[in-house]
This record gives sequence, C-alpha cells and structure tokens, in this order.
Amino acid sequence: MKHLILATLAAIIFTACENTKDDIIEETIPQETIIEQYGYILNDFNVVRDTIRNGDTFGDILNANGVSQDQILEVANKFRDSFDVRKIRVGKPYVLLNSKDSLNKTQVFIYETNKVDYAVIDFRNEINCYNSQKPVHYVEKVASGVITSSLSATMEEQNLSPYMTDQLASIYAWTINFFKLQPGDRFKVVYSQKFINDTIPGGLDEIKAAYFEHGGKKLYAFKYTTDSIENISGYYDENANNLKRAFLKAPVKFSRISSRYNLTRRIKYYGYKLRPHRGTDFAAPIGTPILATADGTVTKSERKGGNGNYVKINHNSTYDTQYLHMKARNVKVGQRVSQGDVIGWIGMTGNTGGPHVCYRFWKNGKEVDPFKEDTPFSQPLPKAIHEQYFSTIAPIKDKMDCLVF
Repeated sequence: MKHLILATLAAIIFTACENTKDDIIEETIPQETIIEQYGYILNDFNVVRDTIRNGDTFGDILNANGVSQDQILEVANKFRDSFDVRKIRVGKPYVLLNSKDSLNKTQVFIYETNKVDYAVIDFRNEINCYNSQKPVHYVEKVASGVITSSLSATMEEQNLSPYMTDQLASIYAWTINFFKLQPGDRFKVVYSQKFINDTIPGGLDEIKAAYFEHGGKKLYAFKYTTDSIENISGYYDENANNLKRAFLKAPVKFSRISSRYNLTRRIKYYGYKLRPHRGTDFAAPIGTPILATADGTVTKSERKGGNGNYVKINHNSTYDTQYLHMKARNVKVGQRVSQGDVIGWIGMTGNTGGPHVCYRFWKNGKEVDPFKEDTPFSQPLPKAIHEQYFSTIAPIKDKMDCLVF
C-alpha cells in the first residue's frame, strides 16, 4: 500500500519526458580551501549541483541518491507549507550535499527558488526543513541618458535593466505621457543594485531619485519613507510635493493615443457627418492589461452594444471613468479597486476597428477630455517634516545634479 501511495505521489509531483543527466556537476573541493555556502561547510560533503529537468520528481532525485522512500514521504507530507515537493520547476538549480563515504548518500537537499531564496531539507538525524536567503548587499549607482527613440531603447543601449524603464514609468505615471516622449528628452537616475554573495549581480533594487526633462519641463523625484514602521514610501519633488496625482495619465502602459477626445470629429465612412468622440483611444496589443487610473468602486462591469466588454468606476462625488472594448473584464460591480489595479485586458469587442481601450472621463456627470483636466495631486508632505525631508534629499540631489547626460 505504501509503495502505491509513493507511486501516486510521484505522479502528482511532476510528470514529463525523461532527459539525460550527462552534465551533472560533481565538485571537487581542495581541502586547504574552506568553502562555506548555504550555512554548510562544503568541504564536509561530496557536492553535486544540477537543475530540475523534464521528468524529474523530488522523489526520483533523492531516491537515486540513497534517501529512503519513508523519508521522502515524510518531507512531502510534513513540510508542505515550507517546501511543497509538487512545485519544483524545470530549470531551477538544486544542490545535493552527499556523505563522504562509500554510500555517497544525500544528507542535505537545497532547492533554489530564485537567485536569493532557497529551501533546505536536512536529512541528518531528525529531518529538518527551512527557508533561507543568500547574503545580499546593495551598491548605489548612477545613470543618465538622452532619449533617441524610446526610453526602453535608450536603457538597452546603456545596458541598463529593463525594470528601470518600468520603475520610471511608475514613478512618473501621473506627470509624463511615456507614449509621447520625444528625441532629446533626458533623464538621470540614482539607484541601488543587488549583489548576491558579494559578486553575483542580482538586478535592480530600487530607484532612490530621478530627474526627467520632458518637453523642456524639469521633473525631480525623490523616494522618501513617511512611515518606517509600516514601510510606507512615496516619491516627492524638490518642493516636497507628492508626484502622485489622483489619476494616472493613461490606463495602459507604453501605449499610444490612436484617437483623441474630439467633439467635432467627422468621419468619411459616415459621409462626414458629425460623429463626436467623447473618449480617448489607447491602442495596444490584444491582452495588454488595462489599469484603473484611480481608486474607486466599480459601478458597471458588463458587455453591452457598441461598448463591448466595459467597466465603469466611480471615484468620488466628482469623477467617474469608463473603459471600453475589453477582451475580458477582471472586476465585478461593487468591488473596490486601487489605482493601477488590472481591471481587464485590451480587446476588440463592440464597435471597434482595432485593439484598443476607449477611456472615458466624467467630471460632475459630464464627459470631458482628461488631458485638459487639472486633476489634484495627492497630499504633499506635512510641513512639520519638511526640514527633515530637505536635509535627507540634499546630498542625493547634489549627486544627481552633477551627473552629465
């Protein structure tokens, strides 16, 4: 019966095609060099490094290295909250610390969830399972550039992380139309980069400060923590004003406006009759996430006529927004949404000639052009902490101002 349970468990854990194991790395560590990793002295073990392959199961890997089926079953049942053996993924690295004797039996199994986090299962004595992290330190770096065609292309030219593009887009989402960047716009960034075990690059950590010059307008952004206990941070300008506005500039990241709000629009197909367009169309590929441009409550989520799949959100007594032609909706009537939440995906439902979202904006019950509305900023920093804020940002602002493009 026990063997039947194990066989069933192995089938649930992972099923796929078999691959060869020709490239398993068995390390030979010089005895005069003491190497510590994952909290173990590697010199004390025969070290085997490999990655999860198609067809691998946790049970197969450990059983092939001398671990009993009883121990495998105990891990699968007892430590599911810490390490679910069913969720090992192809391509993830793992390490076996095997005994230095004729049995060469696995004593410790280490599974790397990502570059930093890993799970450890220690089979010595009583089985122990826990999660840990590799040592990470952060290095402050700077970057600057001039836009040639797009922000992402400029980042790529300078070998900067694509995540920096996303972070800058998020920081300036309320103040810059990133689909309208022009050649000659420029930026400066002070950021921190992660390094794992002191040497391995771990990617972008955070942007500490930024400067964007768009259409001749200069926009500073400084990250500042207003609540250290709850770790609540935001981005503020050089005058302590919050960069966050009540509404995002657009409901889609890195899109383009294919049709503007225009009450005098005339279309050839309709014999040049007056066909007012009371929305702003943002063209993007089908399936692109559509974002709520502000906090609010969903008042409509349905498919109807020329609107196709659409969502309408009430934000307060003054403002409502509507999002048309979705492929699918991701919210229900009565649901509270936060700014930036995905409420649906770009589609072509209803009356539409191509994939886009028609974004409609109401003020006091009347549809208006959102780009001509001076929507309010979120609350600035309280004056009581201005002195502390200006003192904190002064050195990083000086560093950024000294950067050349």
